[in-house]
Amino acid sequence: MIGFLGGTGPEGRGLGLRLALAGHDVMLGSREATRAQEAAERVSARAQGASIQAGRNEDVASRADVVFVTVPYEGQRPVLESFAEVLSGKIVVTTVVPLGFDAGEANFLPIEAGSAAVEAGGVLPKSRVVAAFQTISAHDLLNPEKRIDSDVVVCSDDEEAKATVSSLAEEIPGIRAVDGGGLRNAVFVEHITPMILNVNRIHGGRAAIRLTGLGERRK
Repeated sequence: MIGFLGGTGPEGRGLGLRLALAGHDVMLGSREATRAQEAAERVSARAQGASIQAGRNEDVASRADVVFVTVPYEGQRPVLESFAEVLSGKIVVTTVVPLGFDAGEANFLPIEAGSAAVEAGGVLPKSRVVAAFQTISAHDLLNPEKRIDSDVVVCSDDEEAKATVSSLAEEIPGIRAVDGGGLRNAVFVEHITPMILNVNRIHGGRAAIRLTGLGERRK
């Protein structure tokens, strides 16, 4: 099962929708069971026949084999500290970026660990932490008819976990997973995210990241 801590927001619902459509059992989590149920029903309406369950965050942490963290940055450390033991040995995928906004412009918030990914790795020393999906539009993920024409840079110090998450990413039509190296390299991806948000605000579009010179893109 693939689970989402804080899965009621756009990112969690969008990724949950796409992975459910790919045939995976998905559980959306929340601090409140009613919010999780409402989110699961909204996603299920867009994915007829897909397996989408709801539960509290503790249910996600205990039952899922791969756990996505889709909370705002300020919620990442508290939720991971709460479930550090039960997440031991599991693949934990952080999509989190420390974002701030000033006069409508997105900016990267400097944090002590340097990046949300490294912070997650520090909180979960016994988990297999991976960073990915920080640059993908949640709005596009929530539209099952939309092809996600983008690369996803996947960073981790665990090669097997990185390969697993890369395979999951490429089950979403249009996405190509790119090995970004170790977890500490995720800081560079996190810094790109506010730039993409600002470009999209200026141009009224939904830009995404594509890396050239690496061979054929996924069809």
